[in-house]
Amino acid sequence: MPHTNAYPYQETFERYLHQQELAKPTIAEYRSVLTDLFIFLSNFNAGYQADHRVATLLDRDVEQYLAMLVNQRQVTNGTYNKMLSHINIYFKYLFTHDLIRHYPTLTLKGKSHDELKAPTTKWLHLMPSILKNQQLAFYTRLTLMLSSHYYTISEFLTPGFYQQLNSDNFNADEHAFWQQFQQFIQPLQTRQHSQDLFLKQRLAEDPHLTAAGLHKYLKPDEKLLGFTLTPTRLYQSAVLDFLLQNSNLTEQQISEKLRLDPQSLAYYRQLAMQYRG
Repeated sequence: MPHTNAYPYQETFERYLHQQELAKPTIAEYRSVLTDLFIFLSNFNAGYQADHRVATLLDRDVEQYLAMLVNQRQVTNGTYNKMLSHINIYFKYLFTHDLIRHYPTLTLKGKSHDELKAPTTKWLHLMPSILKNQQLAFYTRLTLMLSSHYYTISEFLTPGFYQQLNSDNFNADEHAFWQQFQQFIQPLQTRQHSQDLFLKQRLAEDPHLTAAGLHKYLKPDEKLLGFTLTPTRLYQSAVLDFLLQNSNLTEQQISEKLRLDPQSLAYYRQLAMQYRG
């Protein structure tokens, strides 16, 4: 019978691990983690289920798996970080060997014990004062506002995102901030010849701000606000808050509002139930 890989590129990746002189138990550990990851994606991730192409995976897809490890399996901090390390090395190998074009674990970091707790939703109710806070960077405030409208970092850092953003959906406080942001960003847009919203300050061949570049604005503002500004956690807490506050809506209404497929919505509903408990 022909050999079937337990996960994409298993043979070439494990050959690479052997070349790195890793011990057999360590390679077996990689195999176990990656097999588990792709079984999860095959069962619970609609995007991966569509064509089973590893090249289409983004940070949100891996984050969904990592969140499951914490909220359903309740893995320890050490186990979580070790599994993330294995997954990161796998995707780094695929990326550096031109097997994928996106590096989905680039923005994912190992978390402390406190960060493994359910995300806080309190910041959503502080948004009016946050948007008015001139001490916070414009990019920080825009990240928070877009997260509160259920956009992921992968979405709002993608070139052309501004074309799908409808300011008619903003409330009065958001409109006021949006006007201020336009005054801030327009000179940069002119200088960089781009209409996108997250742009580098200095001229560059690619003017778009990266996730790492955005982090440089978010990190200092964490101290001012007193909570983590990791975009993936902001997005997750916004979705959870909506589900907790709108249990009377139909599945279709919630899916349209959050722009979630049924499998992702089921996952967040389960997470919301755990958070409520």
